Amino acid sequence: MLEPSEEYRKRLDARLETIAARVRQHILLGYLKLAAIAAIVVLSWVHFARHLFNGYWLLAPVGVYTVLAVVHEQVLRARTHAETAANLYRRGIARMEDRWSGTGASGDRFRDPKHVYADDLDVFGRGCLFELLSTARMPMGENRLSEWLRAPSPVRAAIERQGLIAELHPKLELREDLAITGEDLRARLNPESLTTWCEGAPVLGGPVVRAIAAAFAVAATACFVYFVHTGNLWPFLAILVVEAVLFRGMRQRATKVCSGVNCNSEGVVLFSQILERLEREPFAGPRLQEFVAELKRGPEPASRSVRRFARIVNWIDALDSLIVRIIDVPLLYSVQTGLAAEAWRKRCGVHMRAWIDIAGEAEALLSLATYSFEHPADSFPEFADAADSPAVFDAEELGHPLIEASKCVRNDVRLDANTRVLLVSGSNMSGKSTLLRTVGINTILAMAGAPIRGERLRLTPLALGTRLRSIDSLQEGRSTFYTELLRIRQVFEMTNGNTPVLFLFDELLDGTNSHDRRIGAENLVRVLLERGSIGMVTTHDLALTEMVASLGGMVRNAHFQDYVEDGKMQFDYKLRDGVVTKSNALELMRLAGLNV
Repeated sequence: MLEPSEEYRKRLDARLETIAARVRQHILLGYLKLAAIAAIVVLSWVHFARHLFNGYWLLAPVGVYTVLAVVHEQVLRARTHAETAANLYRRGIARMEDRWSGTGASGDRFRDPKHVYADDLDVFGRGCLFELLSTARMPMGENRLSEWLRAPSPVRAAIERQGLIAELHPKLELREDLAITGEDLRARLNPESLTTWCEGAPVLGGPVVRAIAAAFAVAATACFVYFVHTGNLWPFLAILVVEAVLFRGMRQRATKVCSGVNCNSEGVVLFSQILERLEREPFAGPRLQEFVAELKRGPEPASRSVRRFARIVNWIDALDSLIVRIIDVPLLYSVQTGLAAEAWRKRCGVHMRAWIDIAGEAEALLSLATYSFEHPADSFPEFADAADSPAVFDAEELGHPLIEASKCVRNDVRLDANTRVLLVSGSNMSGKSTLLRTVGINTILAMAGAPIRGERLRLTPLALGTRLRSIDSLQEGRSTFYTELLRIRQVFEMTNGNTPVLFLFDELLDGTNSHDRRIGAENLVRVLLERGSIGMVTTHDLALTEMVASLGGMVRNAHFQDYVEDGKMQFDYKLRDGVVTKSNALELMRLAGLNV
Protein backbone atom coordinates (compact mmCIF):
# COMPACT_ATOMS: atom_id res chain seq x y z
CA MET A 1 0.00 0.00 0.00
CA LEU A 2 1.19 3.50 -0.78
CA GLU A 3 2.28 5.95 1.90
CA PRO A 4 -0.61 8.20 3.01
CA SER A 5 0.80 11.29 1.28
CA GLU A 6 1.39 9.32 -1.95
CA GLU A 7 -2.10 7.84 -1.79
CA TYR A 8 -3.61 11.30 -1.33
CA ARG A 9 -1.59 12.74 -4.20
CA LYS A 10 -2.59 9.85 -6.45
CA ARG A 11 -6.24 10.43 -5.65
CA LEU A 12 -5.84 14.20 -5.99
CA ASP A 13 -4.33 13.79 -9.47
CA ALA A 14 -7.21 11.51 -10.46
CA ARG A 15 -9.79 14.04 -9.26
CA LEU A 16 -7.97 16.86 -11.08
CA GLU A 17 -8.08 14.81 -14.30
CA THR A 18 -11.81 14.31 -13.74
CA ILE A 19 -12.28 18.05 -13.22
CA ALA A 20 -10.40 18.83 -16.45
CA ALA A 21 -12.49 16.30 -18.39
CA ARG A 22 -15.74 17.66 -16.94
CA VAL A 23 -14.70 21.22 -17.80
CA ARG A 24 -14.14 20.18 -21.41
CA GLN A 25 -17.52 18.44 -21.45
CA HIS A 26 -19.14 21.51 -19.88
CA ILE A 27 -17.79 23.76 -22.65
CA LEU A 28 -18.83 21.33 -25.40
CA LEU A 29 -22.34 20.90 -23.97
CA GLY A 30 -22.67 24.66 -23.66
CA TYR A 31 -21.97 25.08 -27.38
CA LEU A 32 -24.33 22.23 -28.25
CA LYS A 33 -27.11 23.80 -26.18
CA LEU A 34 -26.54 27.09 -28.00
CA ALA A 35 -26.72 25.23 -31.30
CA ALA A 36 -29.97 23.56 -30.22
CA ILE A 37 -31.43 26.93 -29.26
CA ALA A 38 -30.35 28.37 -32.61
CA ALA A 39 -31.98 25.41 -34.38
CA ILE A 40 -35.21 25.98 -32.44
CA VAL A 41 -35.24 29.67 -33.41
CA VAL A 42 -34.47 29.02 -37.09
CA LEU A 43 -36.95 26.16 -37.43
CA SER A 44 -39.64 28.19 -35.63
CA TRP A 45 -39.16 31.06 -38.07
CA VAL A 46 -39.23 28.71 -41.05
CA HIS A 47 -42.36 27.02 -39.78
CA PHE A 48 -44.36 30.09 -38.82
CA ALA A 49 -43.13 32.34 -41.65
CA ARG A 50 -42.90 29.85 -44.52
CA HIS A 51 -45.04 26.92 -43.35
CA LEU A 52 -42.58 24.51 -44.95
CA PHE A 53 -43.07 21.64 -42.47
CA ASN A 54 -45.33 20.39 -39.73
CA GLY A 55 -44.93 22.14 -36.38
CA TYR A 56 -44.44 18.83 -34.59
CA TRP A 57 -40.91 18.74 -36.02
CA LEU A 58 -40.04 21.54 -33.58
CA LEU A 59 -40.26 18.97 -30.81
CA ALA A 60 -37.05 17.37 -32.11
CA PRO A 61 -34.65 20.26 -31.30
CA VAL A 62 -36.59 20.93 -28.08
CA GLY A 63 -36.06 17.29 -27.09
CA VAL A 64 -32.38 17.49 -28.00
CA TYR A 65 -32.00 20.60 -25.86
CA THR A 66 -33.78 18.90 -22.94
CA VAL A 67 -31.45 15.89 -23.14
CA LEU A 68 -28.41 18.17 -23.37
CA ALA A 69 -29.63 20.15 -20.32
CA VAL A 70 -30.01 16.98 -18.26
CA VAL A 71 -26.58 15.68 -19.29
CA HIS A 72 -25.06 19.12 -18.66
CA GLU A 73 -26.48 19.16 -15.14
CA GLN A 74 -24.95 15.73 -14.46
CA VAL A 75 -21.58 16.92 -15.77
CA LEU A 76 -21.67 19.99 -13.54
CA ARG A 77 -22.61 17.85 -10.54
CA ALA A 78 -19.75 15.44 -11.29
CA ARG A 79 -17.34 18.36 -11.56
CA THR A 80 -18.52 19.73 -8.20
CA HIS A 81 -18.04 16.30 -6.59
CA ALA A 82 -14.54 16.05 -8.03
CA GLU A 83 -13.66 19.55 -6.81
CA THR A 84 -14.89 18.72 -3.31
CA ALA A 85 -12.90 15.48 -3.30
CA ALA A 86 -9.80 17.31 -4.55
CA ASN A 87 -10.13 19.81 -1.71
CA LEU A 88 -10.51 16.91 0.72
CA TYR A 89 -7.13 15.49 -0.34
CA ARG A 90 -5.51 18.93 -0.47
CA ARG A 91 -6.51 19.47 3.17
CA GLY A 92 -5.21 16.02 4.07
CA ILE A 93 -1.85 16.74 2.45
CA ALA A 94 -1.74 20.10 4.24
CA ARG A 95 -2.32 18.36 7.57
CA MET A 96 0.50 15.92 6.89
CA GLU A 97 2.77 18.80 5.91
CA ASP A 98 1.78 20.86 8.98
CA ARG A 99 0.06 23.55 6.90
CA TRP A 100 -3.41 22.97 8.33
CA SER A 101 -3.82 25.80 10.85
CA GLY A 102 -6.84 27.95 10.03
CA THR A 103 -8.24 25.59 7.39
CA GLY A 104 -10.75 23.61 9.48
CA ALA A 105 -13.41 23.91 12.16
CA SER A 106 -11.94 25.51 15.28
CA GLY A 107 -14.57 24.28 17.73
CA ASP A 108 -14.75 27.71 19.37
CA ARG A 109 -18.34 27.03 20.45
CA PHE A 110 -17.01 24.37 22.84
CA ARG A 111 -14.56 26.68 24.62
CA ASP A 112 -15.07 27.07 28.35
CA PRO A 113 -12.59 29.25 30.30
CA LYS A 114 -13.45 27.31 33.46
CA HIS A 115 -12.64 23.90 31.99
CA VAL A 116 -9.91 22.19 33.94
CA TYR A 117 -7.52 21.78 30.97
CA ALA A 118 -9.04 22.67 27.57
CA ASP A 119 -7.72 26.24 27.26
CA ASP A 120 -4.37 25.39 28.85
CA LEU A 121 -3.75 22.61 26.33
CA ASP A 122 -5.12 24.33 23.19
CA VAL A 123 -7.94 21.87 22.65
CA PHE A 124 -10.25 24.35 20.90
CA GLY A 125 -9.59 27.41 18.74
CA ARG A 126 -7.63 28.26 15.62
CA GLY A 127 -4.62 25.98 15.18
CA CYS A 128 -5.71 23.76 18.07
CA LEU A 129 -6.28 20.04 18.55
CA PHE A 130 -9.95 20.02 17.51
CA GLU A 131 -9.12 21.68 14.18
CA LEU A 132 -6.40 19.12 13.51
CA LEU A 133 -8.72 16.19 14.22
CA SER A 134 -12.22 17.11 13.10
CA THR A 135 -13.50 16.18 9.64
CA ALA A 136 -17.16 16.01 10.75
CA ARG A 137 -19.85 17.33 8.41
CA MET A 138 -22.62 17.55 11.01
CA PRO A 139 -22.80 19.27 14.42
CA MET A 140 -23.51 15.94 16.13
CA GLY A 141 -20.12 14.65 14.92
CA GLU A 142 -18.39 17.75 16.27
CA ASN A 143 -20.30 17.42 19.54
CA ARG A 144 -19.25 13.81 20.04
CA LEU A 145 -15.59 14.52 19.23
CA SER A 146 -15.57 17.47 21.62
CA GLU A 147 -17.02 15.26 24.37
CA TRP A 148 -14.16 12.78 23.94
CA LEU A 149 -11.62 15.61 24.11
CA ARG A 150 -13.16 17.36 27.12
CA ALA A 151 -13.42 14.37 29.44
CA PRO A 152 -11.59 11.03 29.69
CA SER A 153 -13.51 8.03 28.40
CA PRO A 154 -13.75 4.78 30.35
CA VAL A 155 -10.82 2.53 29.49
CA ARG A 156 -13.08 -0.12 27.97
CA ALA A 157 -14.60 2.49 25.63
CA ALA A 158 -11.16 3.89 24.71
CA ILE A 159 -9.80 0.43 23.88
CA GLU A 160 -12.90 -0.42 21.83
CA ARG A 161 -12.48 2.88 20.00
CA GLN A 162 -8.93 1.93 19.05
CA GLY A 163 -10.29 -1.14 17.27
CA LEU A 164 -12.98 0.87 15.50
CA ILE A 165 -10.42 3.43 14.34
CA ALA A 166 -8.23 0.61 13.04
CA GLU A 167 -11.18 -0.76 11.01
CA LEU A 168 -12.10 2.68 9.63
CA HIS A 169 -8.44 3.56 8.99
CA PRO A 170 -8.31 2.34 5.33
CA LYS A 171 -11.87 3.36 4.33
CA LEU A 172 -10.92 6.26 2.06
CA GLU A 173 -13.93 5.77 -0.21
CA LEU A 174 -16.32 6.13 2.73
CA ARG A 175 -14.59 9.28 3.92
CA GLU A 176 -14.61 10.76 0.41
CA ASP A 177 -18.28 9.91 -0.12
CA LEU A 178 -19.24 11.60 3.14
CA ALA A 179 -17.15 14.65 2.21
CA ILE A 180 -18.92 15.15 -1.13
CA THR A 181 -22.38 14.36 0.27
CA GLY A 182 -24.55 17.44 0.08
CA GLU A 183 -21.59 19.75 -0.45
CA ASP A 184 -23.90 22.43 -1.89
CA LEU A 185 -26.34 22.34 1.03
CA ARG A 186 -26.41 25.22 3.50
CA ALA A 187 -27.22 23.01 6.43
CA ARG A 188 -28.57 24.23 9.76
CA LEU A 189 -29.37 21.64 12.39
CA ASN A 190 -29.26 21.65 16.19
CA PRO A 191 -29.19 18.02 17.35
CA GLU A 192 -30.03 18.82 20.98
CA SER A 193 -33.17 20.83 20.20
CA LEU A 194 -34.19 18.39 17.45
CA THR A 195 -33.98 15.47 19.87
CA THR A 196 -35.98 17.39 22.46
CA TRP A 197 -38.63 18.18 19.86
CA CYS A 198 -38.83 14.58 18.66
CA GLU A 199 -39.39 13.35 22.21
CA GLY A 200 -42.01 15.99 23.02
CA ALA A 201 -45.63 15.20 23.87
CA PRO A 202 -48.34 15.59 21.17
CA VAL A 203 -50.28 18.86 21.32
CA LEU A 204 -52.39 18.93 18.13
CA GLY A 205 -54.30 15.72 17.60
CA GLY A 206 -54.30 12.40 15.82
CA PRO A 207 -55.33 11.03 12.41
CA VAL A 208 -58.97 12.09 12.82
CA VAL A 209 -58.08 15.78 13.25
CA ARG A 210 -55.65 15.53 10.35
CA ALA A 211 -58.37 14.01 8.13
CA ILE A 212 -60.81 16.76 9.11
CA ALA A 213 -58.28 19.49 8.30
CA ALA A 214 -57.52 17.89 4.93
CA ALA A 215 -61.24 17.58 4.17
CA PHE A 216 -61.83 21.26 4.91
CA ALA A 217 -58.91 22.24 2.65
CA VAL A 218 -60.33 20.11 -0.20
CA ALA A 219 -63.80 21.56 0.37
CA ALA A 220 -62.45 25.12 0.32
CA THR A 221 -60.62 24.43 -2.93
CA ALA A 222 -63.76 22.91 -4.49
CA CYS A 223 -65.91 25.87 -3.37
CA PHE A 224 -63.40 28.33 -4.81
CA VAL A 225 -63.44 26.52 -8.16
CA TYR A 226 -67.26 26.56 -8.00
CA PHE A 227 -67.17 30.33 -7.39
CA VAL A 228 -64.86 30.87 -10.37
CA HIS A 229 -67.22 28.97 -12.67
CA THR A 230 -70.58 30.20 -11.33
CA GLY A 231 -69.87 33.47 -9.54
CA ASN A 232 -71.60 32.14 -6.40
CA LEU A 233 -69.33 33.12 -3.50
CA TRP A 234 -71.49 32.01 -0.56
CA PRO A 235 -70.35 28.36 -0.32
CA PHE A 236 -66.71 29.46 -0.28
CA LEU A 237 -67.39 32.15 2.38
CA ALA A 238 -69.30 29.65 4.52
CA ILE A 239 -66.49 27.09 4.48
CA LEU A 240 -63.97 29.91 5.07
CA VAL A 241 -65.78 31.00 8.25
CA VAL A 242 -65.70 27.45 9.63
CA GLU A 243 -62.01 27.15 8.72
CA ALA A 244 -61.25 30.46 10.44
CA VAL A 245 -62.73 29.13 13.67
CA LEU A 246 -60.74 25.90 13.36
CA PHE A 247 -57.61 27.87 12.40
CA ARG A 248 -57.90 30.17 15.40
CA GLY A 249 -58.29 27.24 17.76
CA MET A 250 -55.29 25.31 16.43
CA ARG A 251 -52.86 27.88 15.03
CA GLN A 252 -50.99 28.57 18.27
CA ARG A 253 -50.39 24.87 18.93
CA ALA A 254 -49.43 24.28 15.29
CA THR A 255 -46.93 27.16 15.49
CA LYS A 256 -45.47 25.66 18.66
CA VAL A 257 -44.98 22.31 16.91
CA CYS A 258 -43.37 23.86 13.83
CA SER A 259 -41.09 26.33 15.64
CA GLY A 260 -39.64 23.63 17.88
CA VAL A 261 -37.88 21.87 15.00
CA ASN A 262 -35.02 24.46 14.90
CA CYS A 263 -33.38 23.28 11.67
CA ASN A 264 -33.76 23.83 7.95
CA SER A 265 -34.70 21.29 5.32
CA GLU A 266 -31.17 21.28 3.86
CA GLY A 267 -29.74 20.30 7.23
CA VAL A 268 -32.17 17.40 7.51
CA VAL A 269 -31.46 16.35 3.89
CA LEU A 270 -27.72 16.27 4.62
CA PHE A 271 -28.41 14.21 7.74
CA SER A 272 -30.47 11.71 5.71
CA GLN A 273 -27.75 11.43 3.04
CA ILE A 274 -25.07 10.72 5.64
CA LEU A 275 -27.29 8.05 7.23
CA GLU A 276 -27.92 6.52 3.81
CA ARG A 277 -24.19 6.28 3.11
CA LEU A 278 -23.56 4.64 6.47
CA GLU A 279 -26.39 2.16 5.81
CA ARG A 280 -24.64 1.00 2.62
CA GLU A 281 -21.17 0.47 4.14
CA PRO A 282 -20.19 -3.20 4.74
CA PHE A 283 -18.59 -2.96 8.18
CA ALA A 284 -16.80 -5.94 9.72
CA GLY A 285 -16.70 -5.08 13.42
CA PRO A 286 -19.68 -5.88 15.69
CA ARG A 287 -20.05 -2.31 16.96
CA LEU A 288 -20.24 -0.78 13.49
CA GLN A 289 -22.53 -3.57 12.32
CA GLU A 290 -24.82 -2.67 15.22
CA PHE A 291 -24.91 0.89 13.92
CA VAL A 292 -26.12 -0.26 10.50
CA ALA A 293 -28.60 -2.70 12.01
CA GLU A 294 -30.08 0.05 14.17
CA LEU A 295 -30.39 2.36 11.15
CA LYS A 296 -32.20 -0.36 9.18
CA ARG A 297 -34.45 -1.47 12.03
CA GLY A 298 -38.15 -0.83 11.54
CA PRO A 299 -40.46 -0.70 8.52
CA GLU A 300 -38.07 1.56 6.59
CA PRO A 301 -34.42 2.66 6.88
CA ALA A 302 -33.59 5.67 9.02
CA SER A 303 -32.41 7.64 5.99
CA ARG A 304 -35.80 7.31 4.30
CA SER A 305 -37.67 8.36 7.44
CA VAL A 306 -35.42 11.39 7.85
CA ARG A 307 -35.84 12.26 4.16
CA ARG A 308 -39.63 12.31 4.64
CA PHE A 309 -39.12 14.56 7.63
CA ALA A 310 -37.01 16.87 5.43
CA ARG A 311 -40.05 17.40 3.18
CA ILE A 312 -42.10 18.42 6.22
CA VAL A 313 -39.35 20.80 7.34
CA ASN A 314 -39.40 22.27 3.83
CA TRP A 315 -43.10 23.02 4.33
CA ILE A 316 -42.22 24.60 7.68
CA ASP A 317 -39.52 26.72 6.01
CA ALA A 318 -42.21 28.12 3.67
CA LEU A 319 -44.50 29.32 6.48
CA ASP A 320 -43.19 32.90 6.34
CA SER A 321 -43.62 33.28 2.58
CA LEU A 322 -46.26 35.66 1.18
CA ILE A 323 -48.07 32.96 -0.80
CA VAL A 324 -48.46 30.75 2.27
CA ARG A 325 -49.86 33.67 4.26
CA ILE A 326 -52.50 34.18 1.58
CA ILE A 327 -53.57 30.53 1.44
CA ASP A 328 -52.97 29.74 5.12
CA VAL A 329 -56.61 29.93 6.25
CA PRO A 330 -58.35 28.43 3.17
CA LEU A 331 -55.97 25.49 2.99
CA LEU A 332 -55.19 25.39 6.73
CA TYR A 333 -51.56 25.24 5.64
CA SER A 334 -49.84 25.86 8.98
CA VAL A 335 -52.28 23.57 10.79
CA GLN A 336 -51.81 20.76 8.30
CA THR A 337 -48.04 21.24 8.39
CA GLY A 338 -48.08 21.02 12.19
CA LEU A 339 -50.27 17.92 12.03
CA ALA A 340 -47.94 16.28 9.50
CA ALA A 341 -44.92 17.09 11.68
CA GLU A 342 -46.64 15.69 14.74
CA ALA A 343 -47.68 12.54 12.88
CA TRP A 344 -44.06 11.98 11.85
CA ARG A 345 -42.87 12.68 15.38
CA LYS A 346 -45.32 10.13 16.80
CA ARG A 347 -44.18 7.48 14.31
CA CYS A 348 -40.41 8.10 14.13
CA GLY A 349 -39.44 10.62 16.80
CA VAL A 350 -38.58 7.97 19.38
CA HIS A 351 -35.70 6.81 17.13
CA MET A 352 -34.16 10.23 16.48
CA ARG A 353 -31.86 10.21 19.52
CA ALA A 354 -30.36 6.86 18.45
CA TRP A 355 -29.93 8.06 14.84
CA ILE A 356 -28.22 11.26 15.97
CA ASP A 357 -25.95 9.31 18.33
CA ILE A 358 -24.96 6.90 15.55
CA ALA A 359 -24.20 9.70 13.09
CA GLY A 360 -22.27 11.62 15.73
CA GLU A 361 -20.18 8.66 16.84
CA ALA A 362 -19.51 7.58 13.25
CA GLU A 363 -18.30 11.05 12.26
CA ALA A 364 -16.13 11.36 15.38
CA LEU A 365 -14.61 7.93 14.76
CA LEU A 366 -13.96 8.80 11.12
CA SER A 367 -12.21 11.99 12.24
CA LEU A 368 -9.85 9.99 14.45
CA ALA A 369 -9.43 7.36 11.72
CA THR A 370 -8.43 10.10 9.28
CA TYR A 371 -5.86 11.39 11.76
CA SER A 372 -4.56 7.84 12.25
CA PHE A 373 -4.28 7.28 8.48
CA GLU A 374 -2.47 10.56 7.92
CA HIS A 375 -0.02 9.97 10.82
CA PRO A 376 0.94 6.28 10.56
CA ALA A 377 3.94 6.72 12.88
CA ASP A 378 1.65 7.69 15.77
CA SER A 379 0.96 4.66 17.95
CA PHE A 380 -2.00 3.60 20.03
CA PRO A 381 -1.35 3.75 23.78
CA GLU A 382 -1.40 0.71 26.04
CA PHE A 383 -3.56 0.81 29.16
CA ALA A 384 -2.28 -0.66 32.41
CA ASP A 385 -4.71 -2.18 34.88
CA ALA A 386 -5.28 0.43 37.58
CA ALA A 387 -6.30 -2.30 40.05
CA ASP A 388 -2.89 -3.96 39.87
CA SER A 389 -0.67 -0.87 40.01
CA PRO A 390 -0.71 2.78 41.09
CA ALA A 391 -1.06 5.56 38.56
CA VAL A 392 1.39 5.29 35.66
CA PHE A 393 2.35 7.49 32.71
CA ASP A 394 5.30 5.96 30.83
CA ALA A 395 6.10 7.46 27.43
CA GLU A 396 8.96 7.14 24.98
CA GLU A 397 9.76 9.70 22.28
CA LEU A 398 6.71 11.78 23.16
CA GLY A 399 6.04 14.78 20.92
CA HIS A 400 3.46 17.54 20.58
CA PRO A 401 0.99 16.94 17.69
CA LEU A 402 0.46 20.67 17.12
CA ILE A 403 4.15 21.39 16.55
CA GLU A 404 5.58 20.96 13.06
CA ALA A 405 7.32 17.61 12.70
CA SER A 406 10.56 19.31 11.61
CA LYS A 407 10.61 21.39 14.80
CA CYS A 408 9.16 18.88 17.26
CA VAL A 409 11.68 17.63 19.84
CA ARG A 410 10.64 14.42 21.55
CA ASN A 411 11.31 13.33 25.13
CA ASP A 412 10.82 10.33 27.39
CA VAL A 413 8.59 10.90 30.40
CA ARG A 414 8.01 8.37 33.17
CA LEU A 415 5.74 8.76 36.19
CA ASP A 416 5.12 5.67 38.33
CA ALA A 417 5.37 4.31 41.87
CA ASN A 418 9.02 5.34 42.09
CA THR A 419 8.69 8.80 40.53
CA ARG A 420 5.27 10.20 41.33
CA VAL A 421 6.14 13.81 40.49
CA LEU A 422 8.62 15.23 38.01
CA LEU A 423 9.87 18.67 39.07
CA VAL A 424 11.23 20.36 35.96
CA SER A 425 13.50 23.36 36.34
CA GLY A 426 15.02 25.44 33.61
CA SER A 427 15.44 28.90 32.22
CA ASN A 428 12.88 30.93 30.31
CA MET A 429 11.95 29.63 26.81
CA SER A 430 13.76 26.34 27.42
CA GLY A 431 10.73 24.12 26.84
CA LYS A 432 9.18 23.52 30.27
CA SER A 433 5.65 24.65 29.38
CA THR A 434 5.75 22.83 26.05
CA LEU A 435 6.65 19.58 27.82
CA LEU A 436 3.61 19.94 30.09
CA ARG A 437 1.38 20.57 27.10
CA THR A 438 2.91 17.58 25.30
CA VAL A 439 2.11 15.28 28.21
CA GLY A 440 -1.37 16.77 28.62
CA ILE A 441 -2.47 16.69 24.99
CA ASN A 442 -1.25 13.12 24.53
CA THR A 443 -3.17 12.11 27.64
CA ILE A 444 -6.29 13.61 26.06
CA LEU A 445 -5.69 11.63 22.87
CA ALA A 446 -5.01 8.42 24.79
CA MET A 447 -8.14 8.67 26.93
CA ALA A 448 -10.20 9.47 23.81
CA GLY A 449 -9.05 6.22 22.18
CA ALA A 450 -6.92 8.01 19.56
CA PRO A 451 -3.28 7.49 18.55
CA ILE A 452 -0.71 9.53 20.43
CA ARG A 453 2.26 11.45 19.05
CA GLY A 454 4.96 9.14 20.37
CA GLU A 455 6.74 5.86 19.92
CA ARG A 456 5.11 4.26 22.98
CA LEU A 457 2.81 5.20 25.84
CA ARG A 458 1.64 3.03 28.71
CA LEU A 459 -0.73 4.58 31.21
CA THR A 460 -3.43 3.82 33.73
CA PRO A 461 -6.80 5.58 33.50
CA LEU A 462 -6.15 9.21 34.40
CA ALA A 463 -8.21 12.32 35.04
CA LEU A 464 -6.34 15.36 33.77
CA GLY A 465 -6.06 18.70 35.58
CA THR A 466 -3.78 21.58 34.60
CA ARG A 467 -2.77 25.09 35.57
CA LEU A 468 -0.64 26.52 32.81
CA ARG A 469 -2.23 29.89 32.09
CA SER A 470 -3.70 32.34 34.58
CA ILE A 471 -4.83 35.90 33.92
CA ASP A 472 -6.38 38.47 36.23
CA SER A 473 -9.98 39.59 35.88
CA LEU A 474 -10.98 43.20 36.51
CA GLN A 475 -14.66 42.34 36.16
CA GLU A 476 -14.51 39.62 38.81
CA GLY A 477 -11.92 41.37 40.96
CA ARG A 478 -9.39 38.53 40.81
CA SER A 479 -5.63 38.77 40.65
CA THR A 480 -3.54 36.40 38.57
CA PHE A 481 -2.34 34.66 41.71
CA TYR A 482 -5.88 34.17 43.05
CA THR A 483 -7.01 32.87 39.65
CA GLU A 484 -4.18 30.33 39.84
CA LEU A 485 -5.32 29.24 43.31
CA LEU A 486 -8.89 28.75 42.09
CA ARG A 487 -7.69 26.49 39.29
CA ILE A 488 -5.47 24.50 41.67
CA ARG A 489 -8.47 24.05 43.97
CA GLN A 490 -10.43 22.78 40.97
CA VAL A 491 -7.71 20.19 40.34
CA PHE A 492 -7.75 19.23 44.03
CA GLU A 493 -11.50 18.63 43.88
CA MET A 494 -10.91 16.12 41.06
CA THR A 495 -8.92 13.93 43.48
CA ASN A 496 -12.18 13.09 45.28
CA GLY A 497 -13.15 10.89 42.33
CA ASN A 498 -12.28 7.26 41.67
CA THR A 499 -9.77 7.97 38.87
CA PRO A 500 -6.19 9.03 39.74
CA VAL A 501 -5.36 12.58 38.71
CA LEU A 502 -2.51 13.61 36.45
CA PHE A 503 -1.75 17.22 37.41
CA LEU A 504 0.36 19.61 35.34
CA PHE A 505 1.36 22.88 37.02
CA ASP A 506 3.47 25.45 35.19
CA GLU A 507 5.55 27.83 37.35
CA LEU A 508 3.67 26.77 40.48
CA LEU A 509 2.66 29.68 42.77
CA ASP A 510 4.68 32.06 40.63
CA GLY A 511 2.63 35.02 41.87
CA THR A 512 4.01 35.06 45.40
CA ASN A 513 7.41 35.44 47.10
CA SER A 514 10.03 32.69 47.08
CA HIS A 515 9.60 31.79 50.79
CA ASP A 516 5.82 31.32 50.59
CA ARG A 517 6.13 29.65 47.23
CA ARG A 518 8.56 27.06 48.63
CA ILE A 519 6.35 26.14 51.59
CA GLY A 520 3.06 26.30 49.68
CA ALA A 521 4.27 24.27 46.71
CA GLU A 522 5.68 21.52 48.90
CA ASN A 523 2.46 21.19 50.89
CA LEU A 524 0.32 21.19 47.74
CA VAL A 525 2.39 18.43 46.16
CA ARG A 526 2.39 16.42 49.40
CA VAL A 527 -1.43 16.46 49.61
CA LEU A 528 -1.77 15.48 45.95
CA LEU A 529 0.60 12.54 46.50
CA GLU A 530 -1.40 11.43 49.52
CA ARG A 531 -4.48 11.33 47.30
CA GLY A 532 -2.84 9.02 44.77
CA SER A 533 -2.07 11.61 42.09
CA ILE A 534 0.90 11.84 39.79
CA GLY A 535 2.08 14.90 37.95
CA MET A 536 4.62 17.41 36.74
CA VAL A 537 5.57 20.82 38.10
CA THR A 538 7.80 23.35 36.38
CA THR A 539 9.66 26.20 37.99
CA HIS A 540 12.46 28.64 37.42
CA ASP A 541 12.76 29.12 41.21
CA LEU A 542 15.51 26.70 42.26
CA ALA A 543 14.30 26.85 45.87
CA LEU A 544 11.40 24.59 44.87
CA THR A 545 13.79 21.86 43.75
CA GLU A 546 14.70 21.29 47.41
CA MET A 547 11.32 19.64 48.07
CA VAL A 548 12.75 16.43 46.61
CA ALA A 549 14.60 15.75 49.86
CA SER A 550 11.51 16.22 52.06
CA LEU A 551 8.99 14.15 50.04
CA GLY A 552 10.50 10.73 50.49
CA GLY A 553 11.99 10.18 47.06
CA MET A 554 8.63 10.35 45.27
CA VAL A 555 9.69 13.57 43.52
CA ARG A 556 12.50 13.64 40.97
CA ASN A 557 14.28 16.66 39.59
CA ALA A 558 14.76 17.15 35.85
CA HIS A 559 15.71 20.15 33.79
CA PHE A 560 16.15 21.82 30.42
CA GLN A 561 19.32 23.71 29.64
CA ASP A 562 20.47 26.39 27.23
CA TYR A 563 23.63 27.95 25.86
CA VAL A 564 24.75 31.09 24.04
CA GLU A 565 26.13 30.74 20.54
CA ASP A 566 27.12 33.62 18.25
CA GLY A 567 25.36 36.08 20.54
CA LYS A 568 22.07 34.14 20.44
CA MET A 569 20.40 32.01 23.05
CA GLN A 570 20.09 28.38 21.89
CA PHE A 571 17.94 25.55 23.26
CA ASP A 572 17.91 21.83 22.48
CA TYR A 573 14.61 21.17 24.37
CA LYS A 574 15.89 17.81 25.67
CA LEU A 575 14.88 16.76 29.17
CA ARG A 576 17.76 15.86 31.48
CA ASP A 577 17.97 14.52 35.03
CA GLY A 578 18.87 16.80 37.91
CA VAL A 579 18.54 20.50 38.66
CA VAL A 580 19.39 23.22 36.16
CA THR A 581 22.67 24.87 37.06
CA LYS A 582 22.21 28.29 35.48
CA SER A 583 19.64 30.90 34.57
CA ASN A 584 19.37 32.84 31.32
CA ALA A 585 17.29 35.79 32.52
CA LEU A 586 20.17 38.27 32.68
CA GLU A 587 21.60 37.06 29.40
CA LEU A 588 18.22 37.45 27.69
CA MET A 589 17.96 40.99 29.04
CA ARG A 590 21.39 41.82 27.64
CA LEU A 591 20.54 40.25 24.28
CA ALA A 592 17.41 42.41 24.23
CA GLY A 593 19.62 45.51 24.57
CA LEU A 594 19.09 46.22 28.28
CA ASN A 595 22.15 47.38 30.19
CA VAL A 596 22.12 45.06 33.22
